[in-house]
Amino acid sequence: MGEGYHSNPTSPLALAANDHPRSDQECLYDKKAKRRKRMKWAMYIAIFAVFQVTVILVFALVVMRLHGPKFRVAPLRIQSLTTRAQSFDVSFIGSMRIKNANLGPYKYDATSVTFSYGWVALGQVTVPKSKANFKSTKKVDLPVTLNSDALAGTALNASLSNELSSGSLTLSSSGKMEGKVELLLIFKKKKCTDMNCTMTIAVSTRTVQFLACK
Repeated sequence: MGEGYHSNPTSPLALAANDHPRSDQECLYDKKAKRRKRMKWAMYIAIFAVFQVTVILVFALVVMRLHGPKFRVAPLRIQSLTTRAQSFDVSFIGSMRIKNANLGPYKYDATSVTFSYGWVALGQVTVPKSKANFKSTKKVDLPVTLNSDALAGTALNASLSNELSSGSLTLSSSGKMEGKVELLLIFKKKKCTDMNCTMTIAVSTRTVQFLACK
């Protein structure tokens, strides 16, 4: 008894017969999906590039617009003043001011300030190492004691005598401060500032009549 031929629905020929070619709609959908993916990546890259350029521009503007801190002495608070024909002794509180107009702190090194009469140095004080916070003024008060002993035998003796007889005393202060402005807690830029101030003291009232700084 012969066996009849029966097709096997699970045969490879049957599977192949059941596979349908992809429609134009499916191909179009895949193309659109790939295009959206490319556009999304392009958008991400563009956003990152704009962000990078913005950071660079902002940083460049901040760095280029850094202001040099100002180092000055405020009007002195005179504690004692004794004058004679050609000499004097004076004690006062020297009020130092470090003004920082930048958007980052200014960290400065210890700085010497010299007080002089004419071209002769009479005494010196040291402003300790510290920092002036951003957009603020650091105030440092230091006791200062000066006398005219160093002027003895110089051409300034006669000038001092004339000045004291007129009831005034002119002193000057000078110093060079070095430090760095810190930006974004990472970037640092060196900035130096000079003090060059002249002050006139009224002997009778023991007050500062005139104060100018360059």
